Order: sequence, then C-alpha cells, then structure tokens
Amino acid sequence: MSRELDLAGRVVELVREIAGADAQAESSVTHTAQSLTRFANSAIHQNVAEETTGLRLRLHVDGRTAAGSSTVVSEDGLRALVRRTVDAARLCPPDPAWPGLTPPTPLAGAGNFDEATASASPDERADRVRDFVAAAGGLETAGYCRTVSWSGAFANSAGQSVAGRSAEAAMDGVARAGGADGVARRNTGRLSDLDGAVLGARAAVKARAGAAPVELAPGRYEVVLEPTAVVDILQNFALFGFNGKAYNERRSFADLGAAQFDPAITLVDDALDTLGLPYDAEGTPKRRIALVEGGVTRTVAHDRRTAAEAGVDSTGHATHGGASWGAIPNNLRMLAADGTGDGPTEVSGPVVDSDTAALVAGVERGLLVTDFWYTRVLDPKSLVVTGLTRNGVWLVENGEVTTAVRNFRFTQSYPQALAPGAVLGLGRHASLLPDSWDASWWSAPALRLASWNFTGGASG
Repeated sequence: MSRELDLAGRVVELVREIAGADAQAESSVTHTAQSLTRFANSAIHQNVAEETTGLRLRLHVDGRTAAGSSTVVSEDGLRALVRRTVDAARLCPPDPAWPGLTPPTPLAGAGNFDEATASASPDERADRVRDFVAAAGGLETAGYCRTVSWSGAFANSAGQSVAGRSAEAAMDGVARAGGADGVARRNTGRLSDLDGAVLGARAAVKARAGAAPVELAPGRYEVVLEPTAVVDILQNFALFGFNGKAYNERRSFADLGAAQFDPAITLVDDALDTLGLPYDAEGTPKRRIALVEGGVTRTVAHDRRTAAEAGVDSTGHATHGGASWGAIPNNLRMLAADGTGDGPTEVSGPVVDSDTAALVAGVERGLLVTDFWYTRVLDPKSLVVTGLTRNGVWLVENGEVTTAVRNFRFTQSYPQALAPGAVLGLGRHASLLPDSWDASWWSAPALRLASWNFTGGASG
C-alpha cells in the first residue's frame, strides 16, 4: 500500500506546484489484480489475469471543479494528469455547491484482505472448476471462478491520507438438463471457502428439477425468492431508493422515519463486514449504517455533496462519477432472521437448500423463484420494476415443490412487495453473492412474500 499512498500524495503535491497553494485536490490510487478461469461445455477454455493501477484526481480551483484519471504512473504521467485536469477546470462552469474536502479522519477498519486469495494460482481455481463439473454428474456446465485483490490509497490537500486492502473470490456456474438451467453462485473473502463440488451439485439438482416446465396463468402469487433473486431488489434499492442524490431530488421512495417496510426487514450497508476498501472516493472512512431498522426507513447514503445539500454528514458513499450517479450503498445487506452471514449450501429435497425449504414449507400455493434478470425501472419514485424470471421457477403446493414452471415477466413495486404485512418470512442466514458491478457486494437471505405481480410469459 505504501506505493499507492506515495503516488496519491505525489499527485497532491503536483497540484500545489502547478495550480497553486489555493487549489483543493483529492487523489486516489487503486491497484487491482484480477484473475479469471472460465469454463464452457464442461471444460476450462480460458484463464486470464490482469493487473492495473488507476489514478483519479479531482480538484477545485478558482471556484471550478474538474476530474481526471490515468493509468500512467510515471512522473511524466502524473504531471500530464494534473495539467490536463487543471486545464479542464478552467473550462468548467462555476461550482458554488462544492462541499470541500474530507478532513483528516482515521479509518474505522483496515478492510478485509486474505493473502492466500490474493495470490491464488490458476491451479487452485481450476480445482474448483473440476469439482463443479464432476459434481454436475455429466450435465453440460459453464461459468467462472475468479479471484480479485485491491490495494488502494487516498490523499487530499486537507491532510486526509488513508489506505487499505481487500480481496475476494467468487464462483458462478450453471448446469443444463433438457434445456433447463440450474445456477449456483457464491462470493467470499477467502478462496478456501469456495466449494466447487457443493455448487456443482446444487446447480445440477436445480437443472434436472427444471426440465419440462408447464405454463401458468399470470397473476399475483405468493412467492419464495431465493437470495439470487433478492439481490436484484437490493441493487435497485441502492441505485434508486437509498441514493442520496435521488433522495435530495425527490426521485426516491425513501421517507425517513416512516414504517415503509415490514418489521422483519432490516437493511444495513457495511463494507467493513463484507468486502471492499475501507474508505470512499472522497477519502471518507466507511462504517456500518442502518438504512432500515425493523421496517422503519432511517437514512440514505450520502457523499459530501449530497450530505451538504441535506444538512447532514457524509456516510462514506462517494463514488467516482458521483455527480451523475449519486451516493450508492454498494455493500447492502438484508439481515436474515438470525442476523448471521453465509447460510447453508447443502441441497435438501429436489430444488432448495434447507434454509429455503423452511420457507417453502409454509406456502399453500405459490411460486419458488431462483433469479430475476433484465430488470428495468418503470417508475423510479415508487420503484416499479419490470423484468423476467430466470434459472428456474417452480410451483409450490401444500408446502412442497411440485412442478417446474415456464418463465414469467413481472411488473412489481419493490418497496410495496416488502411493505408492512407483506413479508411472511426470511431465511435464517444470508448469502454473499457475486455481482458484475465494480466493487459492489450484496448479501441477502431467502424471502417469503405474500404477493408478487406476474404480468405475462417471458415473451411478453
């Protein structure tokens, strides 16, 4: 981390030299090492690795704000980055809402880093792929196993200087039987926690159970959503609901102090207990914040700009490009019934793990849903979302999974689906799941809901 901290500090020095002592500057440097082992047709077909050091500079000079980035870390590269960012600032409009820089503030934690994961070999990832394929029992399989590590630092001209490291391992695979796909995913801070055999067996069971689906009429059904589907709810909550910019602009459903959700719902954002660097893009230390407690909406995520507009403090959720996107809680967790982390991964019965099975047992007639995908927001204020089911839907009758069902299209207000009285149960454990968002993690239990609005088949 010392190299990254030296680079960040050097950029701030160059801003003083080139733009003058009155310029306010913040610089972040992140070294990312990512390795990916991909498989298709039940065989590894690609192993790739890359390491990148990225620099980002934001400065405020003469009342104007500009930002720049580079991957060239030589002295000449740093000077070029500073010069072109200073030149860009002169062309920008005045920024009267500039919130100033993060003052010197100690970190609340160092981040979650596992050296064995960061230095994992291709053979170690290949072992997990081999176990996944073998456990699928001859079904066609595809997916990936990845390891990623981050080493980052931040410095600004107000004296804030912080650094941290993090690492993750993830596996996402499908097995196919008779045109039906079964999926299994897991994300963790340690590669040693990934068991390819468990995930492969889970995907295979779901694929075999999904063959020959029947068509059901659209309508409102009681549902049990697996964690893989609940994650889509969390992602949309993060981007459109608990985003400080959206809240300030009155585009969010969030109503602070109101009991908007069922008392069973508690949502927290906590990078220190999941994965990621322990500070945000403005150098503000990250900490645990409760967005919803016992169904009551308590706060939204803020960066320095949105916090100043709202008259509160930053919650440590600045992102690069946040002037456009806002402040996003990208370590969002829905706490499970017992408040724990990763849940059981063993297979129980034809489709579900033991945790989900306990929720299914209480359903007289409803649907078990594995995944949502291709979701799009129709109304940001009420967060009405349309999308499709994927990777398995089953009819549940008298507490048992009975028949595979064809995919549905749905149109549903996500907050309404979790409103008071609408949540009939949560799984006892939460699962941390991989995501394609940059440096974002989502943790969720299975969820039993009284109603979900399915509006048609997958074709329309």
